[in-house]
Amino acid sequence: MWKRILYWSIGLVVVGLFALWLLVQKPVPEQITYGMSFNTPYARELGLDWRETYDALIDDLQVRHFRLAAHWPMVEPVPNVYNFAELDYQIKRAEEVGATVVLAVGRRLPRWPECHIPTWVREISLAEQQSVQLRYMEQVIRRYQNSPAVVMWQVENEPFLNVFATEQCGELDVTFLEKEIALVRTLDTTRQILVTDSGNLGTWVGAYRRGDVFGTSVYVHFWNPELGQFRTVLPAWAYRVKDNLMKTFYGEKPTVLIELSGEPWLLEPITDVPIEVQFTRMNLQKFEDILSYAEATHFDTQYLWGAEWWYWLSLQGHPEMWERGKRLFVKEEE
Repeated sequence: MWKRILYWSIGLVVVGLFALWLLVQKPVPEQITYGMSFNTPYARELGLDWRETYDALIDDLQVRHFRLAAHWPMVEPVPNVYNFAELDYQIKRAEEVGATVVLAVGRRLPRWPECHIPTWVREISLAEQQSVQLRYMEQVIRRYQNSPAVVMWQVENEPFLNVFATEQCGELDVTFLEKEIALVRTLDTTRQILVTDSGNLGTWVGAYRRGDVFGTSVYVHFWNPELGQFRTVLPAWAYRVKDNLMKTFYGEKPTVLIELSGEPWLLEPITDVPIEVQFTRMNLQKFEDILSYAEATHFDTQYLWGAEWWYWLSLQGHPEMWERGKRLFVKEEE
């Protein structure tokens, strides 16, 4: 009996290891396409001229793939009064240089506080909130659906990740999320829809099943008051395993790293933190580690996160991160 148990145990281990080996397999891309997220409110938070910063990303950093966000408070600051000045400029400049844009719409979009809601919306009922949100999304999509730069719509940002978001966003209404996605499909049948989830904490299932393209975030270096600084325990190959599991159970579709962090993990505004402290949380050495980690995931499209900070640093006399990013994007364009 004991021999049988031993043989069965060894057999299960062998089968398990073989299955893991299969799931880890993902072709090494011949070249990684790098993109960059740009966030107008974040540039303003840093005290930057957002036009100057965005132009620097295009002209100096040579970014040619962007993820932009149509933050609701920026687009519709008062009911039925729309402001497209920022996005018009950004989309036009992308068109001028032949850059592509993934445009994110919805209530929960990149950057703290996770959900970005105009003040006036908080004063109406939930049903009314959802109605006016769909109206704002329709306005954005109709305005930019004829732009050759816009290649994809992102609907919400990591909607299935409740950590960090419940206080600002409440519980996820899956039915309404599906209504958002259906609206975008109805308005634009020519572009794919991106739905995202956390790489470190997400299961990927809900987001993967609902989008045409799946995007995940990659955070390698963390900090919090209790643990201090620490590096993720998740190996890079775990992303390959999760990607293959999704494809096995839910079908083949494009997957990208949509948020590869290249800035310090902080609990307060960057401008309130001494630069010396910032560099303990993120620096060139850690950035190189992040790039190597992301390369080992074998994802062929990777959007970085943090160029506004790089530019702000360069204005403070610390151009190192900016110059490293420049080498990365120039190499990608060659």
